[in-house]
Amino acid sequence: MTYTLNLPSNYKSNLPVFGNFDVIVVGGGPAGISAAVTAAECGRSVLIIERRAFCGGAAVSGMSGTICGLYLTVDEPHGTVPEQLIFGFAERFRRTLYTEGGLTNPQVYGKTWVATHDCATYKRVSNDLLRGAGVTMLLHTQMIDVITDENTLNGVVLHTKSGFTSAYAKRIIDCSGDADVVYRMGLKTNKGNNGVIQNPTMIFKMGNVDMKTYLDYWGHDTISPPKVVDMLYAHDELLRKKVWLFPTVNEGELLVNATKITGFDGRALDVTDPVDHTEAEQFSMIQARAFFKFMVDNVPGCENSYFIDYAPEVGVRQTRSIDGVARLMNDDVVNTRKFKDGIARTSWPIELHYGAKPKTEWLINEYYEVPFHTLVPKVGDNIIVAGRCLSSEHEALASCRVTAQCFEYGRAAALAADLSINENLPFQQIDGVQMAELMEKTEHRQ
Repeated sequence: MTYTLNLPSNYKSNLPVFGNFDVIVVGGGPAGISAAVTAAECGRSVLIIERRAFCGGAAVSGMSGTICGLYLTVDEPHGTVPEQLIFGFAERFRRTLYTEGGLTNPQVYGKTWVATHDCATYKRVSNDLLRGAGVTMLLHTQMIDVITDENTLNGVVLHTKSGFTSAYAKRIIDCSGDADVVYRMGLKTNKGNNGVIQNPTMIFKMGNVDMKTYLDYWGHDTISPPKVVDMLYAHDELLRKKVWLFPTVNEGELLVNATKITGFDGRALDVTDPVDHTEAEQFSMIQARAFFKFMVDNVPGCENSYFIDYAPEVGVRQTRSIDGVARLMNDDVVNTRKFKDGIARTSWPIELHYGAKPKTEWLINEYYEVPFHTLVPKVGDNIIVAGRCLSSEHEALASCRVTAQCFEYGRAAALAADLSINENLPFQQIDGVQMAELMEKTEHRQ
């Protein structure tokens, strides 16, 4: 379903101007936070636009709850020390969260590790980093249109509680997760596997769990043990059969990632369609409550637990991907390919959440790299992306989209924006090897 603005052709030139900036960042998730702070610390004037009341993106609004992608995948993680694979802004944010008491120690997740964060601390750390860097913030604000001269992006149209306004910049970083800016420019985007995208999920929290009893039964791997999977197959009302539960920094609290969200008729949903997005939110509550009941009835330690809350919105794994100068291919991930212009490493598995049986493919004792130009659209001046909307094949995206890597995509996009302004270069003409060297050079400054 496509919607257009039926406004006079000259309405953009008549809008009030909020400001002129070096860099505008659209979207305040992990990629957007990293991009905005990095650009500001390069000495750039920066505006970040976020539609919610806080920054943090799906990590907070979708309550995804974990920093994934920090560590190397190994065959047997139990009893071994995690080997951290990615640093930069991801490590800076991880360290700050941990120091503030908002992050657990690494927890086993299959053949790797994750760390579970507290959403309230995540919001506060995000806010402190952005304000500390001197970033101008507009919360409760949506980017609804672009201001272009043919394929050159000059600014964006914003909608606020006081109406429409405009903002202009030398460079714009699309961290919307959905390639909203690129899409509004009319540039080419793709969706998943011939239009079929991964299922959204609804994460929730439950409290008053007897954690010792629970862990004695469940084990210390956050992925469901076989005995729980077998039980889930006996419950037709529960659509997902392999689930992930994470103890949090709060006593007796579990973060539960256990839902598979479809339409009420079982169809796959595309959350860029407002009808599908609405149905996803409605169906998700039913799935979450059903799984909570399963936990209370079947899992020792959960008998006296209570339902704390749903995530503020469904967690979205995939929507649009840009048509980039480079594209991360499924084969690049499976064969753990390295690139001279690689800007981020990852050992995170391919996790596909769609169809009758989700798929996980582990990359044992290895990693691949994401090339810089996957962030750069083939067409369009002054625009670069960061986050899950980078140019990638379907299965490759199921690995490269996670939090730690999104922090680094944001850092790369900001460094590229600074370089692009300094040297008056289109993003397409930036030397990817130079960007890889710049990322490495600045990695340990974070």
